[in-house]
Amino acid sequence: MISNQILQNTIEGLKSITKVEINVMDTDGKIIATTEDNAEEFNKSVTAFVGSPAESQLVQGYHFFKIYDDIQVEFVISVKGDAEDVYKIGQIAAFQIQNLLVAYKERFDKDNFIKNLLLDNLLLVDIYNRSKKLHIETEIKRVVYIIETKLEKDNNVLETVRNIFPTKGKDFITAVDEKNIIIVKELGESDTYVDIEKTAKVVLDTLNSEAMSQVYISFGTVVNDIKDVSRSFKEAKMALEVGKIFYSDKYVIGYNNLGIGRLIYQLPIQLCKMFIKEIFDGKTPDQFDEETLTTINKFFENSLNVSETSRQLYIHRNTLVYRLDKIQKTTGLDLRVFEDAITFKIALMVVKYMKHVDYYSNY
Repeated sequence: MISNQILQNTIEGLKSITKVEINVMDTDGKIIATTEDNAEEFNKSVTAFVGSPAESQLVQGYHFFKIYDDIQVEFVISVKGDAEDVYKIGQIAAFQIQNLLVAYKERFDKDNFIKNLLLDNLLLVDIYNRSKKLHIETEIKRVVYIIETKLEKDNNVLETVRNIFPTKGKDFITAVDEKNIIIVKELGESDTYVDIEKTAKVVLDTLNSEAMSQVYISFGTVVNDIKDVSRSFKEAKMALEVGKIFYSDKYVIGYNNLGIGRLIYQLPIQLCKMFIKEIFDGKTPDQFDEETLTTINKFFENSLNVSETSRQLYIHRNTLVYRLDKIQKTTGLDLRVFEDAITFKIALMVVKYMKHVDYYSNY
């Protein structure tokens, strides 16, 4: 829960101020952290002290103090010296570490709560009871972000994300698997999806520059009750998956901007195969050469405008018309006709989805 390194840093800081040697031991007397070069272990003395009703005790020139986790003794602190001022320093050290233990325990409990909340592992009554116990507001605007890293256990990214929200005690940053970092972010009353996307882009730019890591960021819809946070999380997961299939050039994608990709993603694969067979008679619309595919994509980008497309491709208008005629002969679809263009565009997306499903089914 609280690392030995944190305890070590704490007592070293106290020693630099007070010039008094301090040790932190477990309930068996084993040294966990110390400022002494050759710290003496008081195994039997510590065991006896832990079992006694005393909160502090003077043993062989050291003041002992108990640190509790709830009602259980978690650590014993010893400070070297038997003077009154050393006793006061020991009380301060005990108070400091006790507060650290409480703070880290609360953070650990909140992290566990948020993970179980995201994964739908809690009953409705447990959600509200634990929220109250952990002092987490239930009725407030929130959104869930997912940051997918390329590397597993990328602690550098996690620490950078935590530094982006250093004072936001009401935001929760956690991880539910090896590659995804989750942010449950509290929103202001006036925050819109534009603001949510801006925050995602700030995180993206920061990670690119500071953590030197390329990531994908997705987000779900805004929820107003803590019980709905898991829904926003599921939406963010879908947005991440759909974005990588259909909008691979985007590194920030919101569930509210998935468009037709969201519909295709939820189609049964058998229905997709029937659609492709019906429209293209067993062929697939991606079986064109690179030049033809570039022409098609640029034609769609320019809203079926022949003149603008030919200008951007640096080709004569008649050359473009020739290519479109060739596509019509091959597929039976005239991309200059809106209905045929829509059919072709959807077919391209369906093929992308089918390839994605085939890849992961054979993985």
